Amino acid sequence: MKLLVTGGAGFIGSAVVRHIITNTQDTVVNVDKLTYAGNLESLADVSSSDRYFFEQVDICNKAELVRVFKHYQPDRIMHLAAESHVDRSIDGPSAFIETNIIGTYNLLEIAKDYWKSLDETRQSNFRFHHISTDEVYGDLEGPGDLFTEETPYAPSSPYSASKASSDHLVRAWRRTYGLPTLVTNCSNNYGPYHFPEKLIPLVILNALEGKPLPVYGKGNQIRDWLFVEDHARALYKVVTEGRVGETYNIGGHNEKQNIEVVTIICELLNEMRAPADNGLYIESYKELITFVEDRPGHDIRYAIDASKIKRELGWVPEETFESGIRKTVLWYLDNLTWAHRVQDGSYQRGAPQYSPTEKAQDVYEGHHSRRG
Repeated sequence: MKLLVTGGAGFIGSAVVRHIITNTQDTVVNVDKLTYAGNLESLADVSSSDRYFFEQVDICNKAELVRVFKHYQPDRIMHLAAESHVDRSIDGPSAFIETNIIGTYNLLEIAKDYWKSLDETRQSNFRFHHISTDEVYGDLEGPGDLFTEETPYAPSSPYSASKASSDHLVRAWRRTYGLPTLVTNCSNNYGPYHFPEKLIPLVILNALEGKPLPVYGKGNQIRDWLFVEDHARALYKVVTEGRVGETYNIGGHNEKQNIEVVTIICELLNEMRAPADNGLYIESYKELITFVEDRPGHDIRYAIDASKIKRELGWVPEETFESGIRKTVLWYLDNLTWAHRVQDGSYQRGAPQYSPTEKAQDVYEGHHSRRG
């Protein structure tokens, strides 16, 4: 197959592209605007493949999207391009409305016209897979409650409201025009190549630099954590085997309070790269934890019921939070050059691509012997 992946240079999108190129014989056309969150260096290990193509295109640009569809003739669409940071959506919601709603509308319209132009066989095999978030469901009340595919939408932030809007558009294009769509809603992702403004990489990198580790409120917000490579496997399962018109929730079965997550990272760093080894005059990275004022409209608990995708498609996460977070911390220690290039912005200035197989020079001596 030829898969067109929007947002393929982002965190989840790049994991999807790497998974497809590495583990299948399919071709990928990566369409990405390359905003601050898009990083081609996250694709350095697969970008030389003759089954990988990149187009720097904004999904709000109809003419360019039409050109891409006409040139590449994709068999299936995986739509991941989105503005996704809640804090940024609170400070400036307009980009979220433009990309997540208008951009999705453009993509749906062009995909619909393209799909109608195909012959009967290709029409029947075509799929439009829209990747969304569990944040569209809002907040869970009871401690035993879970988000299911039938949970009513109740978004709390401009980000989640814009994603909810895009979900509704996708389902409307299925109902009204017959476009063969699928929707997935996932829990919080983490893992390699995560942009450093997000909680887990921010804590890792701040700790190594001896900076405060900011935790909103009391840190009692609960999230269901999903390792990004598990998510990539799930998304490929859905786009290749999922039933048209269905929604699948994807979760990691790993509920943790934010303060637990931060504490676990500190303990792993204490083990792998002690503060003294990093030139810090503290006994534990936990001394850097700093509680800050909670953000507006902060949901307390998200948790996914992922039984449908297990039952229908046989997908279950391979990583526990304990195994996944250990892999994640090790990856950042081994790839500090990638992280620092994101932090200083040099990844956006056309510098030579950094290969993540090249280990960062500043990983302290003896670290590799402690992998266990």
